[in-house]
Amino acid sequence: MTPLAALLALLIGITLGLLGGGGSILTVPVFVYALGLDPKRAIAMSLPVVGGAALVGAVQHWRKGNVVLRTAVPFGAAAMLGAFLGARLSSDINGHYQLAMFAVVMLGAAVSMFRSARRREPATPRAQPTWSALLVIGVLVGAVTGLVGAGGGFLIVPALVVLGGLPMHHAVGTSLLVIAMNTLSGFVGYQGSVDIDWPLVGSFAALTAVGILGGTAMVAHVPQRALKYAFSLLLVLIGSWILFQYGTI
Repeated sequence: MTPLAALLALLIGITLGLLGGGGSILTVPVFVYALGLDPKRAIAMSLPVVGGAALVGAVQHWRKGNVVLRTAVPFGAAAMLGAFLGARLSSDINGHYQLAMFAVVMLGAAVSMFRSARRREPATPRAQPTWSALLVIGVLVGAVTGLVGAGGGFLIVPALVVLGGLPMHHAVGTSLLVIAMNTLSGFVGYQGSVDIDWPLVGSFAALTAVGILGGTAMVAHVPQRALKYAFSLLLVLIGSWILFQYGTI
């Protein structure tokens, strides 16, 4: 791993620790542009990194009582199904097209984070979960994960609040467990079609985990709204660049 990639892995972890999500969406661009991996291979290898980071966060939230298993298990199972199917479908899609789709997901994440920064009050949860809609969204979010390698937290958290009836702090912790589940399933779906550099995945994931611990320690000292605005701008710039590079805008 290059020094630049190692630094970026730490920064991704710090962002995850500060925001509770979102930073892992930078893993694919780092693998492609800083490490020179083929897009399809970068997407597949990003999944265990994203899943490992989410699992670290989920454990931290579990200790605080913020993971709701009765919601995470069925929603996560639906997402795992979608992720596996998405990963299998990706074998018939050119890696460059996958990267372009990933860029669109980045722009969607940027919009979601920008709206989150502007929102002064969290969304109001429903009194009762809307399971049919929640499970459909789980499959769709999982399919996106399998296709492009993003964990989908920017979609999962609002779904858990609005449709799952969870308060925001429970939705964040529960979403991390769901992300760990669907990235694992997506990674299984890539087995046999992509060569995995396990030493690179392991070292990158370890540095990301260290960054998460650092970001978690810093969270009380960093203005969350300003950080979300800056991060959403970064996602717009990177996503737009990827789309421009591959001639889709």
